[in-house]
Amino acid sequence: MVIAKNIHKYYGGTEVLKGVNLTINKGEIVAIVGPSGAGKTTLLQILGTLDKPSKKGDFILEINGINLQNLNDKMIAAIRNEHIGYIFQFHQLLPEFSALENICIPAFIGKKDRKETEQKAKELLKFLGLEGRMKHKPSELSGGEQQRVAVARALINNPSIILADEPSGNLDSSSAESLHKLFFELRKKFNQTFVIVTHNQELADMADRKLTMRDGIVI
Repeated sequence: MVIAKNIHKYYGGTEVLKGVNLTINKGEIVAIVGPSGAGKTTLLQILGTLDKPSKKGDFILEINGINLQNLNDKMIAAIRNEHIGYIFQFHQLLPEFSALENICIPAFIGKKDRKETEQKAKELLKFLGLEGRMKHKPSELSGGEQQRVAVARALINNPSIILADEPSGNLDSSSAESLHKLFFELRKKFNQTFVIVTHNQELADMADRKLTMRDGIVI
C-alpha cells in the first residue's frame, strides 16, 4: 500500500528527515508518534504528495503500487485526488460552503458526476450522523461535527489511504474519543488504510502499529 525508502528532507541547511524507511499494508491503522520537531508532519506531507523528498541518493516512494519518483506534478495531483484522503487538525473547511458542498469538492475537482457525488455525500453524512446538518455552514457546526465533515470529505473519492495529522488535537475529550472509534468503524466498513500523526496516546495505543519518530528517523 505505502512503501517509502531512504526518504530525506532538507529545509535550508536543516535535515528534517534523515533517511526514513517504512512500509504500511492495506487495511492497517498506523499511528506515528514522537516529540514535536521529530519530522512527523513532514513525513505525512511527503507520503501524501503535498511535498517532495529532497534528492539525496536513491529513494523509493510508492502509493498503492504506483511509483511516484518520475511523475510530473499534474500526474501526481491526479493520483493524490484519486488515491489519498486528508484529515487535518483544523478541519480546513471552506466557510462559505455548506457541509454537503465541502464534502463534494474533491470529487468535483476529479470531475466526478455531480448527482452521484451529492448522493454519496448524503450517504456519508448519514453514516456519520450528520444527515440533519448537510445545509449548515462550518460556523454553524460544533468542532466535532466539523471534523466529521472533514472525514466525509476525505472519503468522497473512495481513496485507498487516509492520512490524518493530529485529527483530534483540536477536539474536546468526548469528541476525540468518538472520532477515534470512527476510524475503526470506517476501516471495517470501507477497508481503508489510515496513517495518523498524533500526540494522543490513547489513539496511538488503539492502532494496529505505533511508529515512533525522533530526530528525523523512525526508531
